[in-house]
Amino acid sequence: MAQDASAWSVAELFGLPPGPRTGRDRLIAAGIELFYQRGFQGVGLDQVIAHAGVTKTTFYKHFESKDELAIACVQSRDRWESRSWERAAKTIGGDDPASRLLAYFHVMDAWFNDPGFHGCMFINAGAEFPDRRHPVHRAAADHKRATRDHFRKLAALAGAQDPDAFADEFTILVEGTLILRHVHDRDDAARAALPAARRLVDAMTTGAKPPRRAAARSRAVRSG
Repeated sequence: MAQDASAWSVAELFGLPPGPRTGRDRLIAAGIELFYQRGFQGVGLDQVIAHAGVTKTTFYKHFESKDELAIACVQSRDRWESRSWERAAKTIGGDDPASRLLAYFHVMDAWFNDPGFHGCMFINAGAEFPDRRHPVHRAAADHKRATRDHFRKLAALAGAQDPDAFADEFTILVEGTLILRHVHDRDDAARAALPAARRLVDAMTTGAKPPRRAAARSRAVRSG
């Protein structure tokens, strides 16, 4: 059974990224902070350099352009978030894979109500770099695919008959919840989505196949 995530702060659930030790690390840390708060296109290179407390010479020693820094920022954030989300889900959900899947929504609820929430960095990156061939877009997409694969792994461990179908539908629910929070400004988005997540997980763990995607698409079209 999932613990109450409200008893934990976001910092306690996720931990903190390791402190920067080199000029390159400082540039990446500054880039992550500023790009997440203001957007990739809303921050100039000089602002990142000043925030990092390094010189332009140091910047060009490590990166050829702002885009190259942005790629490094997304990849660094990917490594940290992947570990942090997995740890947070295990903290709330324990060792049971089905409980850990539901724990993602409890963790999202804590994150959504943190004053530092500025959306999902990877959705933001994909939107600001819409060309799917762009390296920043690809780095963001890699994170999203890895997250979906992690859901598939947990579903398989929980005994799902069709882990791929479950992972697709669970990912759709997670991504929709992120949009409900960020675009609709619903700080209760995770709580609103939790019953649907619970039904999906219950169907998986009782041996029933998740609702067919074709039927789900048809219902979505009718309701739209």
